[in-house]
Amino acid sequence: MRPSDSFLKLLAVAVFALLLAACGGGGGGSSSASTSASNASTSTQTATTTAPAAQALAANVATVTVDSGVTDVPNMPFVSVTVCAPGSTQCQTINHVLVDTGSWGLRVFASQLPASVALPQEQDALANPLAECMQFFDGYTWGSVRIADVQIGGEKAASLPIQVIDPNYSAVPSDCSSVGASRNAPTALAANGVLGIGVFKHDCGYNCVQQAVPATYYGCQGTTCTSLALAEALQVANPIPYFSTDNNGSVLMLPAAASSGAASLAGQLVFGIGTETNNGLGSAQVIGVNPNNGTFSTVQNGTTYTNSIMDSGSTGLFFQTTGLPVCASPNNAYYCPASTEQLSAVIEGVNGINSAVSFDVGNATALTQTSSGDAVMPLLAGPAFVTSTIFDWGLPFFYGRSVYAAVEQQSTPGGTGPYIAY
Repeated sequence: MRPSDSFLKLLAVAVFALLLAACGGGGGGSSSASTSASNASTSTQTATTTAPAAQALAANVATVTVDSGVTDVPNMPFVSVTVCAPGSTQCQTINHVLVDTGSWGLRVFASQLPASVALPQEQDALANPLAECMQFFDGYTWGSVRIADVQIGGEKAASLPIQVIDPNYSAVPSDCSSVGASRNAPTALAANGVLGIGVFKHDCGYNCVQQAVPATYYGCQGTTCTSLALAEALQVANPIPYFSTDNNGSVLMLPAAASSGAASLAGQLVFGIGTETNNGLGSAQVIGVNPNNGTFSTVQNGTTYTNSIMDSGSTGLFFQTTGLPVCASPNNAYYCPASTEQLSAVIEGVNGINSAVSFDVGNATALTQTSSGDAVMPLLAGPAFVTSTIFDWGLPFFYGRSVYAAVEQQSTPGGTGPYIAY
């Protein structure tokens, strides 16, 4: 059981997605966006929601759990990922890896990899050993770019560039460390890694090919790391388009959550869209996203949020509005209406498709007072202090839905990605 005072401390270190304007670009490129972790909790004391009775999973399916995780932060969906030295049986399965539709690429901590799983370091054309600074809103992860065979469920991506987070690798460049707090330990990131499965293939894309983007990719010799441009093929990559099958996108399926919350729940991450009997689009609405940065628009209470994102890595819904009161400190990263508010919005795709959605916002302070350590909190929302143009559809949106993410340039029954659907 997590006492409410611990929860209040977690509120003070909220982290959520920041679209990095430096990265992205047309053609084969993508935009860089970081994973999200804002923190809150809700009641009930013992309720647990689970997926249907256990059955053998199809090869394109992995179990997803929302549970207390690494540091008892709620609304975080986790999956297990197996990382192997390329072409070998030297492997390590890492649990509690955050499933993040708002970023691209696999990131795991060096502390989770035994010495027997020796991953070769990626090098550029000039034989520079590569490292990466991944930017978050209030911090960063730092580490080398390594090559690994990555398996999730029954799907495998061979020789994939991943980030191995390690604060002891070389010396962290000053333009990286100045981004904010170090998130270079599982307790600081609230996960043992991040599985970025959004709509792009690589985590920076074409702009990083054109020029050296500060606080992104580096070539390191000894303790000296120099910012450099980097071919897309060498950038940290979303594993899905590198699967041999079921490689055009994914579906994150989570059961509905009672407004009172739950101790945990289980769902599924299904790979592919329209490639198997278990991943058809059905009646899902296809929402086109900006091919340069993955955003769409949301209209709520007369305000248009042009940089909206669909982000399972965010633990709440985040948007600036004067229609909801902000909680008093230390909960001022969240909204505190007098009673639960029932709201609506319209999601507008760049393809002209509009979708009306409804959602509820609870009183974060009241929820902390009844918290018993629940990991499922569907009523959490707060002001998006990154920029007023963001509407961050975080994990509460995913409860009770199947949310699709179609990868750029990949053909699907809903058209060529990138798009989201639900």
